[in-house]
Amino acid sequence: MTTHHSPPPPHDRPAAAAPLTVPHWTVGRVAVHRIDEIPLPPATGPWLLPDATPEVVAREDWLRPHFADPQGVVRLDSHSFAFATGGLRVLVDTGIGNGKPRANPAWNGLRTDYLDRLTAAGFPPDDIDLVVLTHLHTDHVGWNTRWDNGTWVPTFPNARYVTARAEYDFWAGYAMDEPRRQMFRDSVHPVAEAGLLDLVDVPADGVEPAPGLRLLPTPGHSPGHLAVQLTSEGATALITGDCVHHPVQFAHPALGSCADVDPALAEATRRRLLGALAGTGTLVLGTHFPPPTAGRVTGHGEAYRLRPVPPVDARRR
Repeated sequence: MTTHHSPPPPHDRPAAAAPLTVPHWTVGRVAVHRIDEIPLPPATGPWLLPDATPEVVAREDWLRPHFADPQGVVRLDSHSFAFATGGLRVLVDTGIGNGKPRANPAWNGLRTDYLDRLTAAGFPPDDIDLVVLTHLHTDHVGWNTRWDNGTWVPTFPNARYVTARAEYDFWAGYAMDEPRRQMFRDSVHPVAEAGLLDLVDVPADGVEPAPGLRLLPTPGHSPGHLAVQLTSEGATALITGDCVHHPVQFAHPALGSCADVDPALAEATRRRLLGALAGTGTLVLGTHFPPPTAGRVTGHGEAYRLRPVPPVDARRR
């Protein structure tokens, strides 16, 4: 049985002053929508990527103005991606969530218009068929559930929630601290208890849950971490999850995250992935990259750069 502590703060959303702007990119015949949650506070970058110092960032002038501020502090966002492919309406990762009790003050008790933005993009919660969870970290599973009548219930009741079996099994046997246990109680266990969680075995060449959609193993940040590949009419996109947190890691693949479970494996995965993407024209969509969020990988010396691809801002009422 799912246990609950104190109820979350009320999660009413601020009234929208204007029609919501829903950015998207076109991949073949598929429109990939970025569902914004929040920009992460400036302190997030130095905490998450401690070796991405202002001096390191300043040497990469291509990171400014979009991906870093004038002081050399990296910018990061929380958002999801939604698209329709293979007859399914798909959401990749679910952010931090509203009203969740969290140890991180920047994530605690949020009240955002995330569901309004998802609906404005044409993906109301009841219409989602598949939720792909790249991994089971707090800022990727939060909207799995919402607070309803005194309990946490699945936000997407008609969807299958998919993640790697290796990911779930690792955390099931891990000695979690209380904040992580709380996250599982409010954002993972209710989905499993509702019979909506599907655990998949992911071989080296990936697994295809729907035509045009492939889940690729990208371990290191977490043991069962997935990247999500989308193909349509000869065009390809890749959603990173957290195997790459920020474009500075294209120039410095050795830069790791303080949250990497296996830093050496995370670096090896990042180098392999960037090498495979460089020069291919694949649209890379970063799960934490701030706007413009997407780009194409080019080689630069012994490393790489991200050439930004701005989205289309589709206004919907």
